Amino acid sequence: MKTDDFDFELPEELIAQHPIENRDQSRMMVLNRKTGELEHKVFSDIIDYLKPGDTLVLNDTKVIPARLFGIKYETNAHVEILLLKNLEQDNWECLVKPAKRVKIGTILSFGDGLLKAKCTKIGEEGIRTLQFIYDGLFYELLDKLGTMPLPPYIREQLSDQDRYQTVYAKNIGSAAAPTAGLHFTKELMKKIEAKGIDICYITLHVGLGTFRPVNVEDVTKHTMHSEYYVMTSDVAKKLNQAKQEGRRIITVGTTSTRTLETIIKKYGEFKGCSGWTNIFIYPGIKLEAIDGLITNFHLPKSTLIMLVSAFSSKEIILNAYKEAVNNKYRFFSFGDCMFIS
Repeated sequence: MKTDDFDFELPEELIAQHPIENRDQSRMMVLNRKTGELEHKVFSDIIDYLKPGDTLVLNDTKVIPARLFGIKYETNAHVEILLLKNLEQDNWECLVKPAKRVKIGTILSFGDGLLKAKCTKIGEEGIRTLQFIYDGLFYELLDKLGTMPLPPYIREQLSDQDRYQTVYAKNIGSAAAPTAGLHFTKELMKKIEAKGIDICYITLHVGLGTFRPVNVEDVTKHTMHSEYYVMTSDVAKKLNQAKQEGRRIITVGTTSTRTLETIIKKYGEFKGCSGWTNIFIYPGIKLEAIDGLITNFHLPKSTLIMLVSAFSSKEIILNAYKEAVNNKYRFFSFGDCMFIS
């Protein structure tokens, strides 16, 4: 299976540069994953496609202002870092640009020394482990010095930083938003619960694994970067009961999907647990946990389009993407979405 098999043509003007005014008024393509039949709706119509007894699983991770701009103490050379993974205490795995400026022992300064970092380990592809040194509270300093880590294809500034957070974001730790959840409003969620749909939350802190490009020709040779996840015992119990009773489990986003698939493949059922996952799902790998998926339109040749193709088929998904392009759907983080069932 070749990475190029998941390529498609996307006009640049369809890449959404900003969120629409009302979250739940994004367009939504409804796709039958087996037949390829599709409908064109808006996201607030999702309530018509959810049934009493369904379980909706959302990722409640919260994006941190993970992009920092600083200087090297020795030379005053400018350095940009993206916090990816909190390893332990004040040690973080970071993506550094330009990485060649940061070697073991290099000291970086942010905000005129309010926050400092020392490089303790060198990884591949611009990855560095940094030990942070500061007074006070780390996340308060991040709020003061950091910026939201918008993807590189978004060139416009975001006037309201909360628009890159879901309305249910809770657990701090992501370097990127679980963007399928950006379409929900608190009012819509109340209506969904009132219809008898159970809403459950898991946490997966989105890191490099989600948006790292596939740079190998053979899909199966790609290695995912690991990301931290949590599922509580209460949520595991609800999901196991839904499975036993034949009720649908619908995930919001590929991050929720990867978390559920990681756990069920490891334990044979859902279980209260936490850990690191680098699961990579592509056609040929069976999804065992879910019956439906709400997801945005993804980058060509990305691990995300491979995951949704595994849930349906490459042919059906690429045909749906072609239809989305022809109908001028908005793509990627701030774009429109699909409901696949």
